Amino acid sequence: MFPYPWHLYLMAGMYVVAGLMHFIKPKIYLRIMPRYLPMPQLLVFLSGLAEILLGFGLCFAYTKTLSSYGIIVMLGIFLTVHFYMLSGEKEAAGIPRWILLLRIPLQFVLMYWAYSYTLI
Repeated sequence: MFPYPWHLYLMAGMYVVAGLMHFIKPKIYLRIMPRYLPMPQLLVFLSGLAEILLGFGLCFAYTKTLSSYGIIVMLGIFLTVHFYMLSGEKEAAGIPRWILLLRIPLQFVLMYWAYSYTLI
């Protein structure tokens, strides 16, 4: 019925839901968007769209590998936001510093998780 392991679909669902949240609650993402990036609202919507498309792309044989690499690139780009949030109290958006610091290695875990699907 499903050709891939359940955890691939879990990852796909995570990205689709996270992407949808960019459209449902855009203010959350606008608060953490680095001030030096142009057109923050457009970037929030584009990043949400990317998460949705890449999440769905994981579910199909023809797009699984490309989507996996796309997720890795996207997470690398998102590191910009994570480092920006460490630059000050306002930028942290009320999130404790220890959580912000934990998110950085978590990005690399998520990258490895996505990479693991290029091998199957």
